[in-house]
Amino acid sequence: MKKLTLYLMTALLLSSFFPANAAPESTTNTPKESPKIESAEAKVLINRLEEIKAIDKSDLKSSEKKALRKEVRSIKKSLAEMNGGVYLSVGAIIIIILLLILLL
Repeated sequence: MKKLTLYLMTALLLSSFFPANAAPESTTNTPKESPKIESAEAKVLINRLEEIKAIDKSDLKSSEKKALRKEVRSIKKSLAEMNGGVYLSVGAIIIIILLLILLL
């Protein structure tokens, strides 16, 4: 009997700490803004991506779908290379900050 009351008290205590707003408020999908690219080659690639999205893929064979997926991956990779930029990981940022603190 003591264990039963202990379990009930524990369950009551744990359920009282559950936040009421843990669920997301809405699940609407907002479209992501594509990065602004100004080169003509990039515009051609973006137009090709839009064409691929507009294709009805239900009547395509699996090999054709696979080829489209490969093409989309290669287009996205080339667009990412065009954007350039320097990417730093969190670990690299921490090391840089520690070095700056030690040196300054």
